[in-house]
Amino acid sequence: MDMAASSVSDGGEAQTGPTRRRLGDLGLVDREEIVRVIAQSLYSLGYRKAAAALEAESGVPLYPPEHDRLLFDVMSGRWDACVATIRSVAGLGDGDRAAAEFLVWRGHFLELLGIGDAGLPQAREVLWRRIAPLGIDRECVHWLAHSMVSCEGAVAPDAVVGWRIGLFLDLVDAFPPWFHVPSGRLELLVENAVIQQVSSCVYHNFPDDVTLFEDHKCPEEQIPSKCSQILCGHNNEVWFVRFSNDGNYLASSSSDCTAIIWKVEEDDTLTKKHCLEGHKNPISFVAWSPNDRMLLTCGNGESVKLWNVATGECSLKFSSSVSHIINSCAWFPNSEKIVCASCEPDSAPNRIFTCDLEGQELEVWVGDRIPKVSDIAVTPDSKHLICVCSNEIWIREFPKGREWRIREQQTISSLSLSGDGHSLIVNLNSQEIHLWKTSESSTVPDKFKGHKQGKFVIRSCFGGSNSMFVASGSEDSQVYIWKRHLEMPIKVLYGHSLTVNCVSWNPARPHMLASASDDRTVRIWLAHKG
Repeated sequence: MDMAASSVSDGGEAQTGPTRRRLGDLGLVDREEIVRVIAQSLYSLGYRKAAAALEAESGVPLYPPEHDRLLFDVMSGRWDACVATIRSVAGLGDGDRAAAEFLVWRGHFLELLGIGDAGLPQAREVLWRRIAPLGIDRECVHWLAHSMVSCEGAVAPDAVVGWRIGLFLDLVDAFPPWFHVPSGRLELLVENAVIQQVSSCVYHNFPDDVTLFEDHKCPEEQIPSKCSQILCGHNNEVWFVRFSNDGNYLASSSSDCTAIIWKVEEDDTLTKKHCLEGHKNPISFVAWSPNDRMLLTCGNGESVKLWNVATGECSLKFSSSVSHIINSCAWFPNSEKIVCASCEPDSAPNRIFTCDLEGQELEVWVGDRIPKVSDIAVTPDSKHLICVCSNEIWIREFPKGREWRIREQQTISSLSLSGDGHSLIVNLNSQEIHLWKTSESSTVPDKFKGHKQGKFVIRSCFGGSNSMFVASGSEDSQVYIWKRHLEMPIKVLYGHSLTVNCVSWNPARPHMLASASDDRTVRIWLAHKG
């Protein structure tokens, strides 16, 4: 068995030799810095003897001499000595040095106030001779002057020890990082390294699959790519598919005028739970309530229907108060309200309205400036309404506030929102998918290419661990998957025989993806979890 070389000779004396100042292949790591960071981590983990041994053997103390000297001076109330130590610390700018000296003299001042009337003369002397010349914000000086009358902030004698500990910690924060190694610094460095490796791993999809013992690299089998099941419940083209928010159900809708709710079993198989019948026209999309107890279905040119997921029964039909066609709708996060967009084929103005689950309209936006909306969404914090219309993305603050528009060069066919509401993707008829931030500062989108789209409505989605992937259907009968920020697909799934209209990534099971096609089937794709 190979044994680690000991740093102690047979005679019990430590071996000595030339020590490199810089470590690592590129010489980026300073030896003393890494020793101090490791020592701080050992102390925080409770390994005090090991940390002390590291300091002794390396000859590198965790803290510089000024650190311990300042601690002693603060706890002893040696204020002039504190200032002298502050002025001896290298790398401290004039502003930071003045701020640190202010903390010292303010501490002395407030302790003098805590003595009572006997301390007032000396407190006044500290204020005008020590604090005022520092040039600190005059409001601070005025507040201290006022406290001589009100005694606000005065430190009582029995509270001095705790106050001085707090003062020392405030002083440490004012100094450069080398003066006091930040708590948890080693853990932060390691975590950042892991995050960087994970973010650069093209196929990373399982959040727990990370180790420190080797560089992180996932196999492509972590992406859903094996067709595990073909669902054949529809009699015509399947236009839409969407997993419930908890990942336990899948809803599909078809041009056969039905929608089906499928149950996702523990073994990742799906079984039919309900077939929702009642629409007279093809069902273009469905929307799960955030609590997954209800499902909205929208038929072409029909009223929106609300279904009870547990029973499969239709609870309500939503319609506009005037003869408009509802063409898209979305839930608010509380599952108690929906927003709909409606239009009239003739010249009547477009409408956007909200309503409760009794069908009562709550707010209405109508007029020439309201666009003809083809898709709509509400962010999870309820603060923004997002609509797509022709070649524009329209974002409005709720309930009343700013609004802004993002203009595309090509026609937008569909919209999908990320789980956190910070990003959105739109499919364009130019055979591109664009990812935009929902914030007003978004100016240039991330682009995804490779799929085929020109004539039909194709829907994409976010998915995988932390929504780090984008998936889309395609007119060439394939499913395309991209890693966010990579323009070309990392995976193409073959199996459907006609256009893939829509895809949905299971939000609770990142290894599962569903796709809906004109070939009348829904395919379930799984990743290898081993």
